[in-house]
Amino acid sequence: MAHEHVCPWWMIHTFDNPVRRLFHDPEKMLGPYLRRGGRAADIGCGIGFFTLGLARLAGETGQVYAMDLQEKMLAGVEHRAQRAGLSGRIQTKKVAAGDLGAADIAGSLDLVLAFWMLHEVPDQAGFLRQVKELLKLGGLFYLAEPKMHVGAKAFDESLSLAVGLGLRLMERPQVRLSRGAVLAA
Repeated sequence: MAHEHVCPWWMIHTFDNPVRRLFHDPEKMLGPYLRRGGRAADIGCGIGFFTLGLARLAGETGQVYAMDLQEKMLAGVEHRAQRAGLSGRIQTKKVAAGDLGAADIAGSLDLVLAFWMLHEVPDQAGFLRQVKELLKLGGLFYLAEPKMHVGAKAFDESLSLAVGLGLRLMERPQVRLSRGAVLAA
């Protein structure tokens, strides 16, 4: 189900580039789930493809946490956020394998995004438990996994884990090249 593999920073531009907007438009995809003034986390953020979109949706009074294992990814987010004029809305957080280290924001998030990364997590149950702890009551967890790496059965097993931990499956949005789900706390 889960693999002990993390996408290396030097490979990120193969799929995190301007062409990707043709397949995944962050504001269009996530707009129904995050309002102005909202608080969100992009876990496994890479260099911020979705982070920047979340920051635009959250507006000047919102807050987005870009969370990743790799310093080079977070440096990329900071650089891109500064260039886009979104630095004040984005806070980077380096996480450790198996520990999001985010007790300071527990119970405060409207939306948590895990896009194309859950299959890289060895302890999915532990990760999903931490995601649930980040969400405020009624907060949403948007999960998307790449079809090229995650089969339907494996994705359904991940959803079953999440539901078993108390998240409620709300919908299964169509996400190009991906399997998607939105769950609520």
